[in-house]
Amino acid sequence: MPPTSHIPLLKSALLLSFLVSHAVIADPVTESIENALKFGQKDAKYGQVKFNLRYRYENDATENPRKQVGNASTVRLRLGYLSPEFHGLQAYAEYEMNQDIGANTYNSLRNSRGGFEVIADPQEHELNQLWVSYKGIPDTEIKIGRQQIKLDNDRFIGNVGWRQMEQTFDSVLITNKSLPNTTIKAGYISQAQTILSTVDPMQTPFVNISYQLQDIGTVTGYGYWVDINSARGGPYNLNASNQTFGVSLTGKPKVTKDISGLYRLEYAYQKDYGDNPTQYETDYYHVMGGIKAFDFTAKIGFEQLDGAGLGTTFDTPLATGHAFNGWADQFLTTPADGLRDVYASLGTNIKGVKILGVYHEFTDDTGQIDYGNEWNFLVTKKFAKHYSVLAKYAYFDGNNGRFDSQNFWLEAGVSF
Repeated sequence: MPPTSHIPLLKSALLLSFLVSHAVIADPVTESIENALKFGQKDAKYGQVKFNLRYRYENDATENPRKQVGNASTVRLRLGYLSPEFHGLQAYAEYEMNQDIGANTYNSLRNSRGGFEVIADPQEHELNQLWVSYKGIPDTEIKIGRQQIKLDNDRFIGNVGWRQMEQTFDSVLITNKSLPNTTIKAGYISQAQTILSTVDPMQTPFVNISYQLQDIGTVTGYGYWVDINSARGGPYNLNASNQTFGVSLTGKPKVTKDISGLYRLEYAYQKDYGDNPTQYETDYYHVMGGIKAFDFTAKIGFEQLDGAGLGTTFDTPLATGHAFNGWADQFLTTPADGLRDVYASLGTNIKGVKILGVYHEFTDDTGQIDYGNEWNFLVTKKFAKHYSVLAKYAYFDGNNGRFDSQNFWLEAGVSF
């Protein structure tokens, strides 16, 4: 008989194997499913149904004597309908729900299980998206309603797609490509529907302008004015209100047919804004260089979010935080002394299997206070366009009062 602590993992592995085997078996009927979701019309002239089902097992074992290990076994469903385009108009409605199918031994931040480690995937259901778009103006799309917004690499505004319940925004988004090699995205957010299926009001205008430099890369300038009305704790509160102005230069210049360089240079300046009661000014830096050779990609870089003293820091409350500063999610909010993340990664793709390893060293913004280091590993594969499996691991080795932590995920998904 296996130890009790291993039973959720074994159950999850068995369920994952079942889903993978059925994904492979389903391959011959994939086209039939696609046609059915388009009401039998390949051109989707009656619109189409969007379907996404994702199972995940997550384990959070942090060496915190005041918390029990978190184990979450959940299934997320998104079901939507995308209308056909009519005189430039199109609409989309999407329902989302997350169901716990395990023993509920984790703190979802909404289930009153504060004695367990946090796994922020609550058992909730919601209207995830409801928008109307208009493309009747040349080179322009106007989208109004609850929608995903993903700007650049999601560092400032993103959908937090890693979590089961994603982040969406009640907003207006205008995308214009009238100027050569230029994309302008501008909009206004009135509230955010968070990964906890709560709604936070705000007044957040934003603009993001990118220009493609031939044979060099893409230069992007942006301004975000985040004025949050909520007084509750967490990233969505008055103290997180800020205005940010930044510029980035990114590129993948070709060296030879099989070898390309990779780089990112980014700087941003931030200060208080709106209802934030604290005056402050801070800076952000991100520098990365790398190379892609054949099926291997290597990167090295550093990202820094400054601290400004008196508890004020460079903050990105609307970001997809999990994609930055380690998958163990130790730094979803910036420490009071700032954060410097020096990282290196190596990835490859072998017969359709993506393999990635990442190493992080974390300090304060001066490099004097050692927060710890982290190792991340990922293996994932897609089958027949619509099916995927994933295994992922993070180990955080903490210093200066930060607890060591191990996180492990198994996942299988079907998306049409």
